[in-house]
Amino acid sequence: MESKIQSIRQLALLFFVTGLLLLSGLDKIEINIMEARNFISAREMVQNKEYLLTTLNNEPRYQKPPLPTWLTAISGSIFGFDSLFALRLPVVAITFMLVFAFYYFSIKLGLDSKHSLRNGLILITSFYVFFAGRDNQWDMYTHSFMMVSLLFLWKLFNEDSGQLWNSLLSGIFLGCSILSKGPVSFYAMFMPFVISYGIVYKIPFRRKWVYLLNMLLSGLVIGASWYVYVRLKDPESFNAITSKETSNWASYEVKPFYYYWSFFLQSGLWAIPSLITLTYPYLKTRVSNLKVYRFALLWTLSALMLLSAIPEKKVRYLVPVLIPLALTTGFYIEYLIRSFNDSMAKREKNTVYFSFGLIAIIALAFPGVLIFLLKDGTMEYVILSVIASCLMYISAFLIMKGLRHKNFKQVFYSLIAVFVIVVIALVPMSKKFIQNPEYASASRAKALSDHYQVNTYSLSGIAPEILWDFGKPIPIIKHDGDQVVIPDETQFALLTSESDSTILRNQFEKYKIEKIYKINMYSRKNKKGRLIQDYYLLSEPEN
Repeated sequence: MESKIQSIRQLALLFFVTGLLLLSGLDKIEINIMEARNFISAREMVQNKEYLLTTLNNEPRYQKPPLPTWLTAISGSIFGFDSLFALRLPVVAITFMLVFAFYYFSIKLGLDSKHSLRNGLILITSFYVFFAGRDNQWDMYTHSFMMVSLLFLWKLFNEDSGQLWNSLLSGIFLGCSILSKGPVSFYAMFMPFVISYGIVYKIPFRRKWVYLLNMLLSGLVIGASWYVYVRLKDPESFNAITSKETSNWASYEVKPFYYYWSFFLQSGLWAIPSLITLTYPYLKTRVSNLKVYRFALLWTLSALMLLSAIPEKKVRYLVPVLIPLALTTGFYIEYLIRSFNDSMAKREKNTVYFSFGLIAIIALAFPGVLIFLLKDGTMEYVILSVIASCLMYISAFLIMKGLRHKNFKQVFYSLIAVFVIVVIALVPMSKKFIQNPEYASASRAKALSDHYQVNTYSLSGIAPEILWDFGKPIPIIKHDGDQVVIPDETQFALLTSESDSTILRNQFEKYKIEKIYKINMYSRKNKKGRLIQDYYLLSEPEN
């Protein structure tokens, strides 16, 4: 009974911390280019009642599969597309799924519930996992579904009951992962998992090949279904987009093999512990379960190597490395909770004092940093600032007290508190940190188009953030060689970038051109860039 109550408390704590981190100020951070694309496609799905042939600005958008967009469209339909909070709820829900699947996976590995709880807390407080869990793009979806798939795959490998059920569930979530971002997670998460499992545990092919085949086939059928449909319905657009996307892997955002060498820094709070836990010769004699530690370490390094082999590299691609890294880091934390005492070698203790004492010092400096960042806007958040500062001082005190009395369990949970306090204090205030006095929304341009009762066009590609804020598709005027195909309208509005000035002057010379607005959607002052567009009203002179 006591064990069951303890388990419920642990789950409640994990749920509470995850909820605070993912929901605090969820609508305060401005959307980025990837989110805007997802939001626009979701809105157009509902507006056009077309849920399979996805679009962006009413043009085919087949670069990414539709599952995240479907979920976003459902949330937008229920709560409204004007609610940024509602549009980000699906990625929050999917990140909850990741955290709890990871927790149960940790238990299935043979680790106790306390160790598994700490693993879950490390995962959600790893900076880029936390960041991706609030950012409604495709990465978190594909890796979260894959984590659930791997949980059932582990059960299939290690349990003799429910094999058909486990293979089907693993296949279904594998298919959902592919429907979220293609084979990305299959390559970056599934394959490293299988490689490390095969080395450490040996895959039971002979006994379970039928179920493994069932899992793979069901996953691939589900995952490929949308691609097959689009290929049959719109082959020309599909082939053109696929060709371009394939070439990007070798020509876009190309970085050297060693680009990810500092990957552990993306775990943020756990950067130094993560680096230490990668030192196998040091930790192999100190962990409580060497076999699981070896598996987790190999999984982490295999994912890192496979990602490094791809020419195209971005920091956000590291999420599938940070997931097993959290599992690996948990072993070092467990070792410190168990063995951080006077018998520990002085060098080891000094490393602990430096790694975690540094966070206590940062926590003590938090109020001063808060005042500096907010400057004149401090009074608006004075109550929140005072409460957050007091809680931060308490957390810093508990960290130092825990280090002094060799109580690392106290240190660990105080570190979690520091991360939570930073998030619930700073994220709601984020718009006060950086302000652009020249900021001008695209929605105001939409209001002007309604006022003048004109259609709005663009001369060239338009930033997704502007398109999203404008609220409706903006057709791009087609170019026929050097000639512009001018709309057959006596009056219309035109969005142009600075580079379009020559075309505007030469191709629309017979029109009366009046600049009525300038869109500037940068958070900080900026004189040029893709988020700045001039808004013109063009009128054909009366004869």
